[in-house]
Amino acid sequence: MKDALAEVLRPVIGDVTVENLSALTGGASRTTWAFDAVGSDGSRHELILRTGPPDDVHAGMELEAAVQQRAAAAGAPVPHIITASNCPAALGNPYLICNRIPGETIVRRIARALDDDGRQRLLRQCAQTLAAIHRADPSGIGLAPADQLSEWRDRLDEMGDTTATFEWAFRWLAANRPPATAPRLVHGDFRMGNLIVDDTGLAAVLDWELVHIGEIYEDLAWFCIRAWRFGAPVALGAGGLGSIESFLSAYEEAAGTAVDRDVFRWWLTVATLRWGVICRFQAERHLSGQTPSVELAAIGRRVSETEWDVLDLLEGGPI
Repeated sequence: MKDALAEVLRPVIGDVTVENLSALTGGASRTTWAFDAVGSDGSRHELILRTGPPDDVHAGMELEAAVQQRAAAAGAPVPHIITASNCPAALGNPYLICNRIPGETIVRRIARALDDDGRQRLLRQCAQTLAAIHRADPSGIGLAPADQLSEWRDRLDEMGDTTATFEWAFRWLAANRPPATAPRLVHGDFRMGNLIVDDTGLAAVLDWELVHIGEIYEDLAWFCIRAWRFGAPVALGAGGLGSIESFLSAYEEAAGTAVDRDVFRWWLTVATLRWGVICRFQAERHLSGQTPSVELAAIGRRVSETEWDVLDLLEGGPI
């Protein structure tokens, strides 16, 4: 792979030798590698490679690159794209190469390093970054609209298994759907764990593979489900950083638009239900024998947790 990487990089940064190539922990759908590209003059570029097989769920590498460039132009902190290709010929799979940004992604480490002021600062930066993403121009790069409610309804149906809570929730949500808002660029997985945080706060947004055209409420709600608090109390419902109300207010200030709290609750219910279906899907991978894994089985046990959260939201519990 080192020689192949050097060939890929030659047209964009010149002749280099690849050093310190190592696989990183990270996403389930794609593999991430860190490496150094060293020029003949001794210059050193610290880079990241993302690679993985194409599928029908995730954005292609060239689309990911184009979206990140649009988001950067709108003011969102993202890695600088070096090159990307959907063609598997060079590295065996499609790939994206970007610069390496120092910082931390592991949420519990981030939480331990933050005091109250640091959490509030990071929360505001997350709101400001989402506002920038939602301002980005999504036209002309191949983005498709996606409907979260029907998509996850279909995913659950494909498994041939459901729960009474999930069925009631899907039907209630379909019957009580609020009017659609203006379509925007949506990250699709904006949450703690997909952000690089350094001493100054939010350094970069990662993992754009679920990007699509949708509503701003999708990203706002996904950031606020219980799973992405990583054990923080409900008072820190927005990513374990602060209250949901303070997060939404910061977004309103940054975006210059109002966030309807009732519409947000509907989308928070959708997001929680989405996580429940994901948990059931991960359990099915283990139960079917496709991927025997204690970790996947444990994630499956969280289905009941999401059922509780969905019922609480449908019955008017606090957010």
